[in-house]
Amino acid sequence: MHYQGSCHCGDITFEADGEIDHAIECNCSYCSRKGTLLWFVPRINFKLKSGEDKATVYKFNKHRIEHRFCTTCGCQPFAFGTDPAGNEIAAINVRCVDGVDLATLKRHQYDGRSA
Repeated sequence: MHYQGSCHCGDITFEADGEIDHAIECNCSYCSRKGTLLWFVPRINFKLKSGEDKATVYKFNKHRIEHRFCTTCGCQPFAFGTDPAGNEIAAINVRCVDGVDLATLKRHQYDGRSA
């Protein structure tokens, strides 16, 4: 399926292709504070439509994930990184994807606090 999303103010917009059949709920210090629910897709399936100049990068811990957030509204719609095999991925915050029913979305817990 083809999805569209944005930050809260709409300065950053994106598209992604894939199937949202679940979301990862990470308990690391960052994700738990932000409340993100993540959907991972190959980086090639993600397209930033607008807002490259409005996105700021935040890295912490091992600096492997580039958390992107809007400099205007502070919302974090996505992040870039690599999976364990070294493939480039986009971690999309499904809370920022249009039309996703969060109440019906299956959630998988990830212990990022211990990773």
